[in-house]
Amino acid sequence: MTRVGIGLRLFVQALAFLIVIGPHWLSLRFGRGWVAARIAMLFHRLFLRLFSVRVTQSGTPPQPGEPALVLSNHVSWLDIVALGSLRPLSFVAKSEIAGWPLIGLLAKLQRTVFIERSKRTATARVNATVGQRLADGDLIVLFAEGTTGDGLRLLPFRSSLVGAARTALTAETGGLARIRLQPLALGYPRRNGLPVTRAERPEIAWYGDMELPPHLALFASRGPIDVHVNWGAPIAFEAATDRKVATLQAEAAVRQGLRQIHLSGATPRPMPAAPETIGEGADVSAPGIAAV
Repeated sequence: MTRVGIGLRLFVQALAFLIVIGPHWLSLRFGRGWVAARIAMLFHRLFLRLFSVRVTQSGTPPQPGEPALVLSNHVSWLDIVALGSLRPLSFVAKSEIAGWPLIGLLAKLQRTVFIERSKRTATARVNATVGQRLADGDLIVLFAEGTTGDGLRLLPFRSSLVGAARTALTAETGGLARIRLQPLALGYPRRNGLPVTRAERPEIAWYGDMELPPHLALFASRGPIDVHVNWGAPIAFEAATDRKVATLQAEAAVRQGLRQIHLSGATPRPMPAAPETIGEGADVSAPGIAAV
């Protein structure tokens, strides 16, 4: 993609932002969250379409309106856009992101829950907030590794914020009988229709001390990307459930999901003749594989 092409696409995305930010903010301000959620999904889908990113998913995602705490691996900033395009949801993120130019604003509009990791009491406060949101029927994504990786290795999942699921079961938040703990594996198996090589990983994954501007330039200029979202088998989290055991189960499920994604990406497959795409009636809530 040329610089002119990148510039035009960024202009279209910026114009869309200016058009929707007013209605989005008003819907949040006056308790019409479902409107804001729909706007956010369309905004993410526009970005994916403009920059030739195709998202497919497999497995059994939560039903619309079903509360769930999603435990996912984390590869790139693009994870946010890919997941945000699928259904209304929010994220848990470190508090520093709230102060980043533009990105912080977008995160707030997504109703992100921020955590100050340097404070001991932060975990309890975030668990209380996320627990209430779950009890209210929200879908919350927690990147359980606590950082991004290269997409090939999975770091140990942290169990502290999984305590939010137990908070959602208390009488103060509505006293739900159980919460769906949802493992989710995110992978980037193909670029330009070919398997992603190890050398190409830094063009997609954003981790370590990588500078963001050069990474974004590589992302925009190197061609179409395939993202695959694998929803693992849900784990029923109840009052008697051991938080650490449930976290280990979710980690094992995500590791298995990543293995499946990598195996599918290593074998070149013909593209469907007429895949369903965003805005063309794909049913992204159904089991199986759906292109969005």
